[in-house]
Amino acid sequence: MAEILRLENINYSYIDGGYERKILNDLSYTFEAGKFYTILGPSGSGKTTLLSIIAGLDEPKSGNIYFEGKNLKEIGLHKYRRNDISIVFQQYNLISYLTAHENVMLAMSETDNQLPKDRKQVAYSLLEKFGIVHTKADRLVNQLSGGEQQRVAIARSLASNVNLIFADEPTGNLDTATEKEIINVFKELAHDFSKTVIVVTHSDTVSAMSDQRILLTDGILKDI
Repeated sequence: MAEILRLENINYSYIDGGYERKILNDLSYTFEAGKFYTILGPSGSGKTTLLSIIAGLDEPKSGNIYFEGKNLKEIGLHKYRRNDISIVFQQYNLISYLTAHENVMLAMSETDNQLPKDRKQVAYSLLEKFGIVHTKADRLVNQLSGGEQQRVAIARSLASNVNLIFADEPTGNLDTATEKEIINVFKELAHDFSKTVIVVTHSDTVSAMSDQRILLTDGILKDI
């Protein structure tokens, strides 16, 4: 498969009580298009920090990140976040006073990517693809179940037509049955939509169903 995201010699640390705490240590890894990855590791190992860096929300102390062969420093972090990635959060981060459909439509207004003219119908179709039928799409998101809200968040992540989807503990608030349903959605995004999905998780259920399990330990990534 083709390379989509490459990390080269990423270092990250912070000062804690007068001492430098090293989180990422010359970390290098290559992610391929159309695969579903899970990143595992103990609490405090730096998983969320790593996700923030590869999502362009934070910058490493040193090292380089390449998206489709181009350095993020050349692309620009704002442009990268706007046009190339989406993030699915554990708390969904939906706008409570908007309907499910309106939340998805809003994502379409926040990108420079080329999108279909009939955005309203595309939003309904995306939601329906992930089990949110028309009647539920017109409900305020806080009237939906946790699993349904997460499906709306995933549909929203696709609405801006990006190739990289990141998720930080996306099933942490869900029961086991709903967790498995959401994992299957991530697999579908990778295999049927050719998206690269990178999920930080503590869940063995989530990691067991991914294409590639990665362990963050001692500041580096190792395939497991």
